[in-house]
Parts: sequence; C-alpha cells; structure tokens
Amino acid sequence: MLDVRRLRLLRDLSQLGTIAAVAEAHTYTASAVSQQLTVLEREAGARLLERTGRRVTLTPAGALLVQHAEKIIAALEEADAELAAVRDELTGPLRIGAFPTAVRTLLPSALVRLARDHPRLELSVTELDPADAPRELREHRLDVALINDYDVMPALDAGETQPLLDETVYLAVHGAERSVADAESAPWISGTPGTACHSVMLHVCRAAGYQPRIQHTADDFDAVLALVAAGQGVSLVPQLAAGSPPAGVTLVPLPVRRRTRVAYRKGAARHPAVAAFVAAIRTSASAY
Repeated sequence: MLDVRRLRLLRDLSQLGTIAAVAEAHTYTASAVSQQLTVLEREAGARLLERTGRRVTLTPAGALLVQHAEKIIAALEEADAELAAVRDELTGPLRIGAFPTAVRTLLPSALVRLARDHPRLELSVTELDPADAPRELREHRLDVALINDYDVMPALDAGETQPLLDETVYLAVHGAERSVADAESAPWISGTPGTACHSVMLHVCRAAGYQPRIQHTADDFDAVLALVAAGQGVSLVPQLAAGSPPAGVTLVPLPVRRRTRVAYRKGAARHPAVAAFVAAIRTSASAY
C-alpha cells in the first residue's frame, strides 16, 4: 500500500527540484527524505528516481506516480471539505496568507465580516510575498492565500485559484514625466530583486527601449511613494497602493494590469471555510 505522506514527498520533489528543498519545506533532514523515497520505491515496486551524483530526476514511473499523487492529495482535500460541510457551523483555524497591499486594503473588512458571520472560526493572517504562497499552501501552513502577478509576465502557479481583482499599474512621478519612455534618464525606485515588482519594472523599461537606473530599493509602497514625493526617482505603483498619494506625486496610468487571485489547495474549493473567505474577500474587492 502506498503511503500518502511519502507520495507528498515525491510530489514536492517534482515541484521543488531537489531533495534538499523538499527537506527544508518539511523541516526534515535530506537523509530522512531520501530514506522515505527509498521506502516509497519499495512500496511501488518500481524505480522512481534516477540518481546521478547529487542530482535526482524522476523516472517515467516516478512521473506517472506523481500524476496519481496529485489526484490522491486533491481527493483527500475534497473529502475534508465535504466532512466540514456537514458540521453545524464553521469552526477551527483558517490560516490566510496575503501580500502587504492586500493586508492593508482588502483583508480588514473581510476579516470583520468573517468574524461576525462565523465567530468560531480562528482567523490568522500571515503577510508574505506571493511567490512564497504556493509552498505555504502545499505544506498546509496556509489554507488560503491572496496572490498577484502581472499581465506582462507568466502567471504564478499556485494550485487552484479564482480571479479576484484586476488593477491599473501607475507610473508614479514627481517631475514632468508622462510615460515610461520619458523616465529613461530618471532614477528608479525598485522592489527587491527577485520580486514580481522588480521583474515587471525591468520588463516595462526594457519594452520602452532602455535599462532602468535603479537608485533606491523598497518593497513597501508607502515608502516608495514617499521617496517619489521627495524627488528621489520614479516607480511603478498598483492601484491598491495608490489611493492617497503624497502631495506632488502624479500617477500616470499604464497599459499594464496587476491581477490578484485567491489561491488554495486543489480539492479545497468546496470547503466551507474557504468558500466563506472567498465570499467575504469578493465583497471587499468590489469596493475597488
């Protein structure tokens, strides 16, 4: 009989790429993960991994088993959702992850609504970068997450999602610039390298024909707008973060959209707590 916990490890290996990354995600040692995968091979009666030095890749049998593992794990989520639906009321933890702008704007009224309508839900919020949400959901450290990406970049793969909000992205300036092309000689205020904000800024500037000169780095949009107001450069700011710009800051709308989605594990869409969160956050998003 195949062990579901070991199937999760194999599934995660296919997504994360290395045994070390799987071990870190599960707070195991790498040797413990290797041992569990060896046991899974005995259970499956087939070689699942090709080992070449420190590299590990899936065999055809391993790739096939990952496909079945995805279905099995999703089916368990569906079973949990249906069991929750027969209870008289929503109880227990609902762990929510969200990017900083959403924590300040979309979440507060949704949390008030959830607490009022489902007082026995134990709500907790974790602020995190959207790129970290898929791992946190997969490892059951979150139940639901708000993620975002941009229409000029590949969509973030976060399991099962529902669209929530599309926002205009603005060029925030303190001077006479009225387009990205106008800002070629201006210093730029960028998000941290590796974040979606940083990547989309590079994409937008390169599409205008130049490499931006990054003067400052900040991930908090209030800080970004304060730097723009101080004449320290220009930046990109999404609609949720641009509600009340400081005096002297002009927001120039761009043909770029930021897309916010609600993400959860495959099979969890019908879980009453997830459904209640989606309903509450949709009501909050309708105000924007």
